[in-house]
Amino acid sequence: MISIHSVTSDEYPDQTNNPIDSYENHPDKPEEACGVFGVYAPGENVAKLSYFGLYALQHRGQESAGIATFEGTKVHLHKDMGLVSQVFNESILEQLPGSLAVGHTRYSTTGSSRKVNAQPAVIETRLGSLALAHNGNLVNTVQLRQELLENKCNLITTTDSEMIAFAIAQAISAGADWLEGAIKAFHRCQGAFSLVIGTPNGLMGVRDPNGIRPLVIGILPGNPIRYVLASETCGLDIIGAEYLRDVEPGELVWITEEGLASYHWSQQPQRKLCVFEMIYFARPDSIMHNESLYSYRMRLGRQLAKESSVDADIVFGVPDSGIPAAIGFSQASGVTYMEGLIKNRYVGRTFIQPTQTMRESGIRMKLNPLKDVLLGKRAIIVDDSIVRGTTSRKLVKTLREAGAVEVHMRISSPPVTHPCFYGIDTDSQDQLIAATKSVEEIAKQLEVDSLAYLSWEGMLTATGEDTNSFCSACFTGDYPVAIPEQVKRSKLILEKEKVVV
Repeated sequence: MISIHSVTSDEYPDQTNNPIDSYENHPDKPEEACGVFGVYAPGENVAKLSYFGLYALQHRGQESAGIATFEGTKVHLHKDMGLVSQVFNESILEQLPGSLAVGHTRYSTTGSSRKVNAQPAVIETRLGSLALAHNGNLVNTVQLRQELLENKCNLITTTDSEMIAFAIAQAISAGADWLEGAIKAFHRCQGAFSLVIGTPNGLMGVRDPNGIRPLVIGILPGNPIRYVLASETCGLDIIGAEYLRDVEPGELVWITEEGLASYHWSQQPQRKLCVFEMIYFARPDSIMHNESLYSYRMRLGRQLAKESSVDADIVFGVPDSGIPAAIGFSQASGVTYMEGLIKNRYVGRTFIQPTQTMRESGIRMKLNPLKDVLLGKRAIIVDDSIVRGTTSRKLVKTLREAGAVEVHMRISSPPVTHPCFYGIDTDSQDQLIAATKSVEEIAKQLEVDSLAYLSWEGMLTATGEDTNSFCSACFTGDYPVAIPEQVKRSKLILEKEKVVV
């Protein structure tokens, strides 16, 4: 039995038509992934734990949020469009009792931005209800969807996440138990998937054989031990859980009243963590490879300074993601670090159109320059990436209007030349500025005095890990999971249909 509590979402229209968050106004960097969270903690308020876990993972997706809790065989579900703090309140959380929970915060990379596509995806199986939260993208969705439809599966969304859930249900209907059904389904999936799956019997955490998207395990203090799953360690920290370890590529962890069991369902795992998780996506206070990402991003900045130093008065980062690299750049170059831009951290998403006068004067919703810092200065601005170049050019213009006499741009990653098909929105290749222009041509278009990117070798060396253990396909075109031509064409069509204001 499923109990669904859901508020109206009329105030959240299809965000592809949002004038402020339109194609033209998106930042010059890849868009967010998704955040997944799960907790098995009998006797605890699992809905509230999930709320705070998702709150910490909000940076991974701001379109929709949802929590499903299991109270024995009964599932309570609430999901809607909007930020975690908009979707949930104390009253709603009180209507989500249970001993385990699954949570999700979404940025759409497959399936449009509509309430029906919000997660967790909850479906009925022969063994009871299943709630699934997914971070990543499958690349064999066309084939998998056709197979499911031929077997009379009642697909109601346009997401690959629902397809995974139905693939599990299909295996279970053929006689498999929860673990057997899940593993059979995962063998049908190609691409990137980090999953948290709730059932009446327990909680699963799963990663694809390449581990492209992250997933970590934590423990809550007490006796017996209670377990937590989250996309990043910051989702553990906020609720006082201790990081235990990562879910390994090709691993399934099964958490029940008996504890945690591990199953390596893939015989040929090959670690290929998305390097952009290290550069940009994950929060700087999250831990990967036994250090905070803040430290790694500072090393990127130091390496960037070694490769492309320039004579200047000040260096600063684009808030917030460019700041650690800018500090590292300052340390290695000796150029004074200062704040040149102030970010409005409360802007969020807005559906109110600016006036024409505001448009003409250059609406500054997110970043504003510090004129007294910039006046008469030769400035270096550090950012983590450039995708299209549209907002970067506007930013350079703003800095010059604020009084900067020179503007040098430094990017703490290599040029993005290929789209991502594993759960990140990077545009089709013809929209990627570095795929069609040289560095010199990009510098001219952005109207900067100089432009330099971090080298691919420098980016990977700075990880301090085996350089073969990362996916860097967006820089090289070397995809660890082959991309069908039909999927490439579909992405190109979708990008051309985006609204440009």
